[in-house]
Amino acid sequence: MKPILCMAALAALTACAPAVPDSGAPDPGTGVGFGNYDSYLEAQRARDAALAGNAVPNSGAISDETPRSGASSAEELAAEATARLNQTRANSGETVVNASPSNPAPRTVTTATGISDENDFNAVGDVRSIDDDAALIARNRAQYQVVQPTALPSRTSSGPNIVDYALSTKHPIGTQVYSRVGINKDAKAQRACAGYASPDQAQLDFLDKGGPQRDRLGLDPDGDGYACGWDPRPFRAAVRG
Repeated sequence: MKPILCMAALAALTACAPAVPDSGAPDPGTGVGFGNYDSYLEAQRARDAALAGNAVPNSGAISDETPRSGASSAEELAAEATARLNQTRANSGETVVNASPSNPAPRTVTTATGISDENDFNAVGDVRSIDDDAALIARNRAQYQVVQPTALPSRTSSGPNIVDYALSTKHPIGTQVYSRVGINKDAKAQRACAGYASPDQAQLDFLDKGGPQRDRLGLDPDGDGYACGWDPRPFRAAVRG
């Protein structure tokens, strides 16, 4: 008898208990911002396909609600995703450069070499034909002129010629051929040679003033006939070839 009375009392208490208020938690079968989970998956697939440049996949599910973002097409979803990505980059300090008429996108090179099409016979043939090349060669040949050699002009200067002098000598540098007298000849020659811009000019002046037999300027202290270290060997080698 007592167990029956206890069960009856519990049933009465349960019937009199107030209803638990709704906590406001979302239905686990729905996604955040969507009426149901299927619509969320459909929008996610559309966004991924738009970003990848592919067609929007059709899952066959029809949703009666749209995402809270307000986007109604795959293009709008892609544009919104790109805008948010650029905003995130800008907030992080990264420079975002978009293509524009003043900043065109890089041009894709499609030639065989990757640099130019000058080795592509078909591409070059479109610019200039074989007949054009033949005409160009003919014009160049018509303009070609053969210049005939002429006689060398006569020398008008009556002064000494270091080329003729170099070819007329055979003894090496430093070999005494002419007599030289005096004291401190080397020191005097060093000071005298310092006044000439080159050994060629010193040799010309040396020959013009009585050299090689006489050394009035003190330019040839060793008596070899070569003033201020002038060297006749390059002239001799030029003649021999």
